[in-house]
Amino acid sequence: MPDILPEAIGPWHRIEAAVRSTMHSYGYEEIRTPIVEKTELFKRGIGEATDIVEKEMYSFDDRKGESLTLRPENTASCVRAAVEGGLLQPGSVHRVWYHGPMFRYERPQLGRQRQFQQTGAEVYGVAGPAIEAELILMLAEIWRRIGVFDVASLEINTLGSSNDRTQYREQLVAYFNDHADQLDEDSVRRLQKNPLRILDTKNPDMTELVENAPKMADSLSDESKEHFEQLQALLAASGLKANVNPRLVRGLDYYSHTVFEWTTDRLGSQSAICGGGRYDAMLEDFGAKNTPGVGWAMGMERLVALTENLMQESASETISNGPDAFVICTVKDEVAAPLLLTEQLRRASPSWKVMQNTGSANLNNQLKRADKLSARCAVILGNDEIAAGTVTLKPLTSKNDPQTVPLSEAAPALSSILGS
Repeated sequence: MPDILPEAIGPWHRIEAAVRSTMHSYGYEEIRTPIVEKTELFKRGIGEATDIVEKEMYSFDDRKGESLTLRPENTASCVRAAVEGGLLQPGSVHRVWYHGPMFRYERPQLGRQRQFQQTGAEVYGVAGPAIEAELILMLAEIWRRIGVFDVASLEINTLGSSNDRTQYREQLVAYFNDHADQLDEDSVRRLQKNPLRILDTKNPDMTELVENAPKMADSLSDESKEHFEQLQALLAASGLKANVNPRLVRGLDYYSHTVFEWTTDRLGSQSAICGGGRYDAMLEDFGAKNTPGVGWAMGMERLVALTENLMQESASETISNGPDAFVICTVKDEVAAPLLLTEQLRRASPSWKVMQNTGSANLNNQLKRADKLSARCAVILGNDEIAAGTVTLKPLTSKNDPQTVPLSEAAPALSSILGS
């Protein structure tokens, strides 16, 4: 459960800003749910046979003996909130998104932590593949805005309807029972509770066994096949390449029909940066009859690591998180003039990052501090400037000469230097 220190926060802010602007573009509204929920919510929503519920949840009893859990994911919480909040009325459609910490007791490694930040989007009340395509295309737009589209790959699959899955499950159980001597410990445990998860095994010794297992496509109804074919056609028409991966089942019990993942080859074994799918049955189970649902969640730590990797690969892609302006005063014990000037600049353009020196009055020392902070422009007040009602602007990231202007023109002159 790591800290994120100020010098590391820049990539987070850039990704969060891109997500927020994209959500606005697509008409999604933010929802915020509690970090702690009743344990039963996740057992019921995620599935008791999943790794998350069986091995990874942080659960505890409160003072009244009720079992509570730090949320391991947020789809179940969003569905609960939508049902309890009366959002899921017949015929209504809601597009929501969220961002916040989740908790799973896992072995920490790159891109996998016990407290991790997740951003997700959910849509309630829309059936069919068109909304699935919208959610996937939204992700493609986010990837473009944060600069990772070229290293992200889309994988899709279908799990069919509940009836399709029941039929397929029976075939899988029979097949794996016939080859029980080749199953590892995890697969033996999953065989009766969640045999589809065996298809997602990372054990190389089981690769051939899984490859020869019955295929979900052979158990699909005509309606399920048409649903998946329409999704593929929509993605193809948008120019987005999607790879069909029959082994993609996701780790949660609530999915049906479409499931998908975005992956990358730039993060080692932790290749998935986002995943999602359709989960109509969960809403029915939570009391929202005849209400379809579909959504996705992305791992923020992995996206931060990915963007940082790409920036390291391209020396020209350097992004400074330093101040736009660093206000310097060389008059000892002068407090009011630099403080008022700093506030004047902040009010002139709220998007500017403006900082004020709080240490030595020595000009060279203050300029060194401005350079260390990667400031773009030094805004200097000395005895001459204060007496004349002026300010000196010294660009720090270009070779342009300093300029002295009246205080009233400080903001327009700074805007010209910054190009904003």
